[in-house]
Amino acid sequence: MPVFQYQAMDARGQEVRSEVEAVSQEEAVSKIRALGHFPTQLRLKGKRGAAPRAARRKGKTFTLGRVSNKQLTQFTRQMSTLQDAGLPILRSLRILEGQTKAGVLKNALQDIIEDVEAGSTLSEAMEKHPKAFDRLYVHTVRAGEAGGVLDQILSKLADFKEKAMALRRRVVGAIVYPTMVISFAGIILLFIMLFIVPKFEEIFKKFDIKGGLPPLTQVLITISNFVGSHWYLIPIVPIGVYAALKLVRATQAGRTTLDWLKMKMPIVGSIVNRQAIATFARTLGTLIASGVPILEALNITRETVGNAVVAKALANVHDSIREGESIAGPLRESGVVEPIVVNMVDVGEETGELDKMLVKVADTYDDEVDHLVGSLVSALEPVMIIFLGGTIGFIVIALFLPLVKLIENVGQKG
Repeated sequence: MPVFQYQAMDARGQEVRSEVEAVSQEEAVSKIRALGHFPTQLRLKGKRGAAPRAARRKGKTFTLGRVSNKQLTQFTRQMSTLQDAGLPILRSLRILEGQTKAGVLKNALQDIIEDVEAGSTLSEAMEKHPKAFDRLYVHTVRAGEAGGVLDQILSKLADFKEKAMALRRRVVGAIVYPTMVISFAGIILLFIMLFIVPKFEEIFKKFDIKGGLPPLTQVLITISNFVGSHWYLIPIVPIGVYAALKLVRATQAGRTTLDWLKMKMPIVGSIVNRQAIATFARTLGTLIASGVPILEALNITRETVGNAVVAKALANVHDSIREGESIAGPLRESGVVEPIVVNMVDVGEETGELDKMLVKVADTYDDEVDHLVGSLVSALEPVMIIFLGGTIGFIVIALFLPLVKLIENVGQKG
């Protein structure tokens, strides 16, 4: 009978290393848990590493990029459901791999299945595929394996990813409408400046308008001539701005400065600030609830929060906890989060329910972001209408004033 070597945690939290005889990995895990141990690593004795290279390449396709959030969220929810139903890990992985479309995730699952068959734990196998499973994902799964509650941890992870994706979808969806309107309006105005106004200018030159062109018309023609002679700047300017921002964000100081400026912008700054806090609170709360050590959870949250200002505050929190202090103190000193958040974190630390408090903070700020985004879109609609109406009105008046003046001149000559 095959012999499995394992590492596990006993009921007192002490590490145990031993061996167990079993027909399969699933049976080995069951025997280890029956001893009151929680397995963290499991390998078939005398069998290490991955499967042969030729076998690993079977059925793989060439891919680029990373796994999308939507696809990973769907996989996590399905994996959680299969584990909750009591299916062995290998069988669950094979089911999901079979129904996954060719791509990065399918390739990763094929390798993970082979590594798990060879004796690796699920988290160890996932750690080899950072394009599919990031540090937050791997450490959460590892905590679930250590605690013997992988199904519950995967469910929490699926909830986390679904809520994070919903928040992102709401923000992006709110930006799409004004972006589309402004883009189409810009194209129309560009067409008018490049083709319509020059035609009118030619018409005006053929007539001797007494007193010259009205000031509004002269301004419009000047703008049209500038756009016509510098049209090449239209694609260069946005590309240059994008490249400059990328260069600035390549440095830590640049990222911090840009994120600080975004958080200080009127209206938009409130959305950016609350979104960053919601991400930080949900990520940290999920990791703590999953059993990840607080210092490691803070490091992972700092890397995934997506805001350099909040990340810097979390670094101070990390150093504070390492020195034996609390989370609330350095958060309060950072000035990044509101007092209500600090108070809820403080209460969570005192009551031992920090994870629940952080999730409540995240839910509250998600709702606030949703409300602020809706308010911003509602406020932008009349502003865009006024701007577009004023611009078109200016063009129409500027083009028709010379015609009115020409008619008046003809009437005086008659």
